[in-house]
Amino acid sequence: MTNHSSDLDIAIRLATVADAITVPRAGATDLHVDRKPDRSPVTDADIAVEDEVRAVLARERPEDAVVGEERGGAIGGGRTWVIDPIDGTKAFLRGLPVWATLLALLVDGQPVVGVVSAPALGRRWWAGRKLGAHLQQVPGDERAVMVSRVTELRDAIVSTSHLGTWPEFHSREAYLSLVDACWEDRAYGDFWSHCLVAEGVIDLAADPIVNAWDIAALKILVEEAGGRFTDLTGGDTINGGNALSSNTLLHEAALTLLAR
Repeated sequence: MTNHSSDLDIAIRLATVADAITVPRAGATDLHVDRKPDRSPVTDADIAVEDEVRAVLARERPEDAVVGEERGGAIGGGRTWVIDPIDGTKAFLRGLPVWATLLALLVDGQPVVGVVSAPALGRRWWAGRKLGAHLQQVPGDERAVMVSRVTELRDAIVSTSHLGTWPEFHSREAYLSLVDACWEDRAYGDFWSHCLVAEGVIDLAADPIVNAWDIAALKILVEEAGGRFTDLTGGDTINGGNALSSNTLLHEAALTLLAR
């Protein structure tokens, strides 16, 4: 099996490059904001991050394909880097701290390296296939992370991003049936819910609508922490349009309740 430690090193350096762009622009009064066709916002910082990451990859991994939320591209075979320059753009432009740059390397469509950098939260997560999952909260303070060992939904904490998207893209009733079966529910949102699953802080995170760049880095992180990451049908894919992460032990029970 290929060792992807050098690819992980590059992804971590790319996250540092991204942080240098995003941190000064977060909540800035002169932030330029446009709306994409789906009405989601895009800022000048989103564009700047993706362009700079693409420029670095063009120099250091010129043979690799690149797909990004803002500049596009297609995921095919071989090696493909996937970029979400700012996940949580609505929070970013409002000055809330829950946003991150997500970077992943896919090999034949499967994530093998992932980095999630959330500088406003003071956190960065990273993982590589057979390299484990890790969290850094301050420089030099690094630790491995592992999912929880909760075995019953009645003892579990579940999180999602926005309840209002469930009736449009899946089923509000299905999600609420999972909520009712769990001990607590929260809406930490976007990347953070899945990172908290990897840390073992919560036990389940579900999203009814996602793109590949939203979850590629999160999938490898959760899996290397001992968890499971699928679409809402149980498919082992980042292209299913939705996502469920768990500590593995609760996954099948959650899938049953989330079935339409």
